Amino acid sequence: MDSAKESLLQLNNVTVRPIDTGSIQEEIDRIIRSGTREHPLHVLDLDDVVRKHRNWLHTMPRVTPFYAVKCNDDPAILATLACLGTGFDCASEAEMRAILALGVSPDRILFAHPIKSTEALAFARARGIRRMTFDNEYELQKVHREYPEAQVVLRIRHDSDRVLIALGKKFGCDARGDGLRLLARAASLGVEVIGVSFHVGCGSLDADCFYRAIESARSVFDYARENLGVHLKLLDIGGGFPGDSDKPINEFALAVQKGLQDFFPEQTVEVIAEPGRYYVGSAVTLLSTIQGKKVTREADRIEQIMYYINDGVFGTLFDWLSLRQINDLERAVPVVRPEREQEQSYRTTIWGPTCDSTDIVCEDVDFPEHQIGDYIVFKNLGAYGMTFATNFNGFPKPTVEVYVKEDTWDMLQSIAGTNWREKTLSFFERMQPSAT
Repeated sequence: MDSAKESLLQLNNVTVRPIDTGSIQEEIDRIIRSGTREHPLHVLDLDDVVRKHRNWLHTMPRVTPFYAVKCNDDPAILATLACLGTGFDCASEAEMRAILALGVSPDRILFAHPIKSTEALAFARARGIRRMTFDNEYELQKVHREYPEAQVVLRIRHDSDRVLIALGKKFGCDARGDGLRLLARAASLGVEVIGVSFHVGCGSLDADCFYRAIESARSVFDYARENLGVHLKLLDIGGGFPGDSDKPINEFALAVQKGLQDFFPEQTVEVIAEPGRYYVGSAVTLLSTIQGKKVTREADRIEQIMYYINDGVFGTLFDWLSLRQINDLERAVPVVRPEREQEQSYRTTIWGPTCDSTDIVCEDVDFPEHQIGDYIVFKNLGAYGMTFATNFNGFPKPTVEVYVKEDTWDMLQSIAGTNWREKTLSFFERMQPSAT
């Protein structure tokens, strides 16, 4: 049996839903009706992940996705993507081990950490994972010493002006400065440079930055060919694509497609990306429970209501800190359920469960009055929630319940053994539409 298929079948937290059932909201409503839970719950919708994959293939057919494992390493997500045929962006030995255990071949893995331990390099070498990134001479010398047959990808810096998490301060080199010198140094060492990568930052709100970054990468390709006689063959456009249910990828896809058309019209260059948030952001809904409540009154009027829930910024709501920094607060506000939409709203602050006063989920938002034991629901919690979560103060991370429709479940198993290179848009279009 294919390892990815076997991994799917071994999952013990999956509910396979009949084909004719409605949306995942039906399951969320059922859980809420069933009563209060002591600990938070993540509802993971695998159908959403599959829909995102097909949409990626439709909007950017030339770009092969290498899923960023760090974004959400839930076993159901990894096994699903392995069956769908994505590649994987891994940053550590542990992530590489997890992906290899799914039966993923080494050519589907990019060791996409510019700074790697010698032990991790030895692991990659022993397993035949050759492609990896670098952005400085010390790393280049390390790779030359520890893994001389590696194929390296030069990571250049190109930052988006508006991102949840900026990465350029830590990783990436100047494309027209140090980058060119590093290419020459690699040539003198005999290290094979196969391409260029960039990452505009996590959760970018600027689509045009991809166009400009692709233009910058082109200058590196041209320099390598004209000055070193090196024909680079890989362009990695990184991550930063939106993944919330209300943030479509179309504008970003158009910028990428135009950049490729203008600067990389040749089809001989392989183009990959490292999407994480895009694939899983909208796939998870958090069901948290109110465990405490305070009401501040002025005369006979409610001035403010504070709720204390069983998840917070030290748990899976850590991303809220970044949302506040870029003033993208809509996602930080919980869902107002339909039965409460007509109720009066009050100035509301929601706290996480820990003793730390920075554990604040949202502040001074309009929200209907709730009671202790009620659920508070947050959408779009699939990206970086669980992987950033801690057990600070001894509070547990959410339980995960996975839901998938029967036709999707059957489809994933049926295609698990197909060569990943064959799983193009036309491959999925030939299948029953309901399966994807």
